Amino acid sequence: MLEDLYRLPFLVLEVPNLRLKRPSWFQQPSSITVFSFVLLSYFLVTGGIIYDVIVEPPSVGSTTDEHGHSRPVAFMPYRVNGQYIMEGLASSFLFTIGGLGFIIMDQTHTPGKQKLNRILLTAMGFIFILVSFFTTWIFMRMKLPGYLQP
Repeated sequence: MLEDLYRLPFLVLEVPNLRLKRPSWFQQPSSITVFSFVLLSYFLVTGGIIYDVIVEPPSVGSTTDEHGHSRPVAFMPYRVNGQYIMEGLASSFLFTIGGLGFIIMDQTHTPGKQKLNRILLTAMGFIFILVSFFTTWIFMRMKLPGYLQP
């Protein structure tokens, strides 16, 4: 039924027979270029760049201490659906470091690696993942004090 509906315009219209050539200056990008583009877009999206463009929050906030002095704060406390720009970038950096840790751990399985290089890559990937996890956990506790506390 649905295929007949899709076929209907092509009964009336004829697809032109075009022989298009790819321009000689156009080349396939290298794998590192594609990886860099994907990593940069991952960093920006997880950092909340869309939220920052729409809401336009300040880069950092400020709070008043007990002496009446204003001091800067990087995290918007008690607001899960709100963020400062620096908060988003810091969290995005940690998410990216954690993702890079998994990519590094995956690279240990490529053939031809020496044993010392495998050990170093495994250690570096594991450290990236742990630092990312525990620092993000600390950020979450700063954002929501008392969260997951008995």
